[in-house]
Amino acid sequence: MPLTITIPIAEEFVQSSKLTIPKKSKKEEKFVKEVISIFKSLNTLSITNRKSLEQIVNSLASGLEQAWFSNAKNVNITKYSKKWWNDDYNQSLSKYRESRTLEDWKSFKHIVKSTKRTFFDTKIQEIANKSCGPWELMNWVNK
Repeated sequence: MPLTITIPIAEEFVQSSKLTIPKKSKKEEKFVKEVISIFKSLNTLSITNRKSLEQIVNSLASGLEQAWFSNAKNVNITKYSKKWWNDDYNQSLSKYRESRTLEDWKSFKHIVKSTKRTFFDTKIQEIANKSCGPWELMNWVNK
């Protein structure tokens, strides 16, 4: 008689998109201004008990959530997602796609190459400054 074993496997949720605000974008500037405005508008003088503190914290959380959702955009996560990509590249690539000129293609490639170099040099420097070994660098590259 064969031995049968049932192994329960939990269903795993794999996130395929996320909300993000691109660094150094107009949306990031707007988000930061909104957050500063939210903090400035908080009336902390009326905190006299736990209930009033909870109300202020809840209004802060609500304001921050609203600012986030009004400025963030939904992006798909793929194995090809690039952390160094930004709106400048989209504009440069769009310009090339419209014109199809060699000059615009070279311009796009130059922008990408220089930015990638800066991005990865910065990451390597961060890891080196943390006094980590080469394995930490390899782990970061494989993420």
